[in-house]
Amino acid sequence: MSRQFLVLAAALLIGVGASLQSVALSQDGQKSAQPGGFPQLPPGTPRGYLDPTALPDSLALLPPPPALGSPGFARDEAAREAVAKLRDMARWSRATSDADLHFPHAAETFSCAVNVPISQERMPHLYTLLGRAFVDVGLSTYRAKIHYQRVRPFVMHNGSSCTPAEENVLRTDGSYPSGHSAAGWGWALLLTEIVPDRADAILARGRDFGESRVVCNVHWQSDVDAGRVMAEAAVARLHADPAFEADLAAAKAEIATARANGALPAAEACAAETASLQMER
Repeated sequence: MSRQFLVLAAALLIGVGASLQSVALSQDGQKSAQPGGFPQLPPGTPRGYLDPTALPDSLALLPPPPALGSPGFARDEAAREAVAKLRDMARWSRATSDADLHFPHAAETFSCAVNVPISQERMPHLYTLLGRAFVDVGLSTYRAKIHYQRVRPFVMHNGSSCTPAEENVLRTDGSYPSGHSAAGWGWALLLTEIVPDRADAILARGRDFGESRVVCNVHWQSDVDAGRVMAEAAVARLHADPAFEADLAAAKAEIATARANGALPAAEACAAETASLQMER
């Protein structure tokens, strides 16, 4: 997979719905959509494995986000308040890092959990798998994001986030479901299939990747939970695609070769990652 593809994918899906909205406007300023309500992507935009019309429909699969004053919203507020103490600490820095969906940074997020350094040079098929699935999982959140247009916590509380440069875009981007959380959980699910003996560590990292959105003050807990639902739906759908299955098999072989050769991620970096994530517990 080319670096250009991965850069375009990240640019498309950072603040997943926001970026899609910005590129999917018709001349009269209305969102341009394909059948099923998914965006009509402009020429040059990267594609996933699936035709957009074959993606899971988040509007059909997800309930509405919690209403103001409901028990569900009280849970969201409690989760936001519980992590407020982490601002400007190591966990906040980790959440800032998790917010960056550009490759190779995003692909390397799971190196410690897999216990193998993930790189494009050693694992081109794994890179292809993570990049193309990233597009599919992110797009699967689109219909509910646009429909509900949920206000983000930092906007509602007139606060700030761990990614100030993205705040202007995020202010007009629906918060529900979380596209970042969907991407992280989708990657975790795929990697557990590739390295099943590391499943607990991988799934824990995927969970923490989603929780980073709450730490960042850009998503509510229910946004994160809904993102994981869409990740599971998208990954299930991907397994019916022959090209995906071929890349999955090739990625397994690449990881097996790296492990047989004794490739390990940097111990110091992994220790720092573990320490930062334990702060939330």
